[in-house]
This record gives sequence, structure tokens and C-alpha cells, in this order.
Amino acid sequence: MNDERKRITVRYSGQVQGVGFRYSACSTAAGFDVCGSVRNLADGRVELVAEGSRAELEAFRQAVRDSGLGPLIRDESVEWTAPQGNLRGFQILR
Repeated sequence: MNDERKRITVRYSGQVQGVGFRYSACSTAAGFDVCGSVRNLADGRVELVAEGSRAELEAFRQAVRDSGLGPLIRDESVEWTAPQGNLRGFQILR
């Protein structure tokens, strides 16, 4: 099992703004060993940035879909990068 820390950036499109998406993602994060943030983008998408082990991040990403948000998501673009170590807790950015 690869425990190396990673950073994931997921940009969700679909009916993802104004539906409690950020709040659901933030409360879902509490069940995982991840830190990061979620925010609305000007183009109507929602961006989630998180750091943790790859396994934890993949489980968290699946849990976001399973939290009732799945049907609202039309597409997710996912980018894996090296962690920057600058995230603390999990917060909703405005």
C-alpha cells in the first residue's frame, strides 16, 4: 500500500453550485485523514483541493459522490500532484 502523501485537485461540473455541494464535501471530509478546501469557480464549477495518502484521497473522492452529490456531477477533472503541505483542516473558501 502506497502511503506517500499526494495532492488532488478535482474540478466538478454539472449542477454543483447553489445545492450545498461545498457544505456536503466539507462535512464528508471530517471522516477522512485529509486536509484541503472546496470553493466555487466563476465558470460554474466547484474546485476541491485536498492532501493526504492516495488511498485516503480516493476514498474521500468516492464518498463525496456517495453523499448524494453524485447525480449533480456531470464531469470531474482530476489532477494528481506533489503535496505542498500548506493546507490545514478542511475549509470552504469564498
